[in-house]
Amino acid sequence: MSVNTMQSCKRCLYQADHALGLVIDDQGICSGCRIHEEKDALDWQHRWSLLEQLVQPYRSSDTRHYDCIVPVTGAQDSYYILHLVKNRLKMNPLLVTYNKYWNTPLGIRNLANLRIKFNCDIVIQNVNPLAVKKITKETLRKFGSLYWHCLSGQTVFPVQTAVRYQIPLIIWGAHQGMEQVGMFSHEHEVEMTRRYRKDHDLMGHEADDLLSVFNTLTEGDIWQYRYPDDHSLNRVGVRGIYLNNYVRWDPLAQHKKMVDLYDYQGASFNRTFDTYDHVDCYNYMDLHDRIKGMKCGYSKVTDQLSREIRHGRISRDQALIANKFYGCQSTKYEDLLLDWLDIDQAGLEFVLHQFDQEKQSDGENNRDYSLGEVTELLQEATQLSMDRKDQYITIGKGIK
Repeated sequence: MSVNTMQSCKRCLYQADHALGLVIDDQGICSGCRIHEEKDALDWQHRWSLLEQLVQPYRSSDTRHYDCIVPVTGAQDSYYILHLVKNRLKMNPLLVTYNKYWNTPLGIRNLANLRIKFNCDIVIQNVNPLAVKKITKETLRKFGSLYWHCLSGQTVFPVQTAVRYQIPLIIWGAHQGMEQVGMFSHEHEVEMTRRYRKDHDLMGHEADDLLSVFNTLTEGDIWQYRYPDDHSLNRVGVRGIYLNNYVRWDPLAQHKKMVDLYDYQGASFNRTFDTYDHVDCYNYMDLHDRIKGMKCGYSKVTDQLSREIRHGRISRDQALIANKFYGCQSTKYEDLLLDWLDIDQAGLEFVLHQFDQEKQSDGENNRDYSLGEVTELLQEATQLSMDRKDQYITIGKGIK
């Protein structure tokens, strides 16, 4: 089915062939928008009480022991998650983060500020960068993915840490499949699973699968990305819960609150209006986003604009204008990755060509779209340049 005949949701910007899978009902509304409607129907005070009951058995009376694990980065929802865990639930979390090596100065600053403002201990996983480069080259070539190692590390290291330190409860922010495509109801209270991680985060390939797919990788390259076995998980009782089952999730409003309360800072990007998400990485809203557009026919700004439509802050017509505008913007930091991986532009384009599905919407290459009346929404967020000599900070301590 061509892009011109592909069924689209009448409310948001998603089409029926969304990468996570969605259903469009007989009224032309997608499952993601239908599940979003629950946010205005559920009793969130009651759902918060359910969360308090859920976490109560995990509290420790000894302040030397951690109550839970919270995965964090220098961006996304980390501040809001900690705000809920530390200040509202009054829990003592151990923070864990995976170093993807493509860190911006702003991301290092935000992560350091987070540790200080919330007064938390943190464990940082630094996988051998030579192994990371090998994996990145191979997943880019085979899957068209720069981010396999990031997604794998960010989702497995908290679980490994839970087993290692015998801290059974992991608290995540929002379940992507629920927020975007309505994969589950909030009332399902879905928790993390090995299966969802493999199928959706890792494109169907666990760490051990890479050994059979790529003859250039070895056990020494992939072992740190291996998910703990069931025996280890069951012995500790590891479980991962999602806060958006118990809190009315609204990333834009939450980020603004974190700016005011804790001095979280954002940055502007070429390819989106949202100055809060993924400011810790040079590649996510840059080359990674370009590749997503080639493979899926839509980029991250489509996700963000669909979210804003659902929250009633922008109309679908306004979002279409913004989507076409940002979808055709150039990348800015490709050279940094090319240097880091020691490959050239021609080689990159040769690899990417095989993943270009030519599914971009009509007008995406038209650079004459005016943002017009949507400008006010797009300029509201705090902005701070992420540049500092335009180079990766592979490991950074951050602010005092």
